[in-house]
Amino acid sequence: MTTLLITHPACIDHDPGPDHPEAPARLKAILSALEGEAFAALERREAPLAERAQIERVHDPAYVQAVLDAIPRSGRVGLDPDTIVSPGSGEAALRAAGAICGAVDAVVAGEASNAFCAVRPPGHHAEPRRAMGFCLFNNVAIGALHARAGHGLSRVAVVDFDVHHGNGTQATFERDPDLFFASVHQSPLYPGTGAEDERGVGNIVNRPLPPMSGSREFRAAMTEDILPALESFAPDFILVSAGFDAHTDDPLASLNFTEEDYGWATGEIVRIAEGCCAGRVVSTLEGGYNLEALKTSAAALVRALMAA
Repeated sequence: MTTLLITHPACIDHDPGPDHPEAPARLKAILSALEGEAFAALERREAPLAERAQIERVHDPAYVQAVLDAIPRSGRVGLDPDTIVSPGSGEAALRAAGAICGAVDAVVAGEASNAFCAVRPPGHHAEPRRAMGFCLFNNVAIGALHARAGHGLSRVAVVDFDVHHGNGTQATFERDPDLFFASVHQSPLYPGTGAEDERGVGNIVNRPLPPMSGSREFRAAMTEDILPALESFAPDFILVSAGFDAHTDDPLASLNFTEEDYGWATGEIVRIAEGCCAGRVVSTLEGGYNLEALKTSAAALVRALMAA
């Protein structure tokens, strides 16, 4: 079987403004990196629109409607000081959430071994009733609950290696013992959550790293804490919040990961998935704001998926 790449041109039309780091150029850079002979075996599909029912498993219906109603016909509107929407943002957000649901469907059906969703806006900061941190809808949480409701998979895990803690995903998961969330992130840093003592009902694993931590600290956190906990949870499906802003060249934080670290971590997650859930892994783009680092890091992740 193959690795599936799901994206959509509408995700480029979400435009927070010329000085905003979460820019359309991010997705263009990733897609350019995934052209060429090395990635010829990827199966490429366009992201469907998410259904309201899929989004509302995570987000309050009134919140969903408020976000869609806030999309301007022209210009830009701030949902918070960091989270800006433009006329194309509504469809982009629906395609981003739809991509991960479509990827889950395809992997469960055996149409692909695994998948990467190259979409934006990102999602892991979005809480059930709040947009924040560039995020409108929590794509990875929507995918997790879709795996359960749509396919009867009772235990679903998310691993998040974005440099910022996925507070929205944790808020969605923390009271449900059949959902697992693990995060490696910089602390102190936005959004200020993700302390080690935030454990939910025993289903949350946070490993904050101090500024200037690099490959050694990242791999130790994964090897000593995240991966053993993931394996012990024995999920039926694994999703990855693939943020690349812990890269040493990224301007928004102070960790020193490399593209090789992202490939290694993805390979380790796939290894665990092969032992507990038939290799079923879906990853989706979160952060990453240096375009060259974003290109090489996303390519490393996809190569690791293709090698499975």
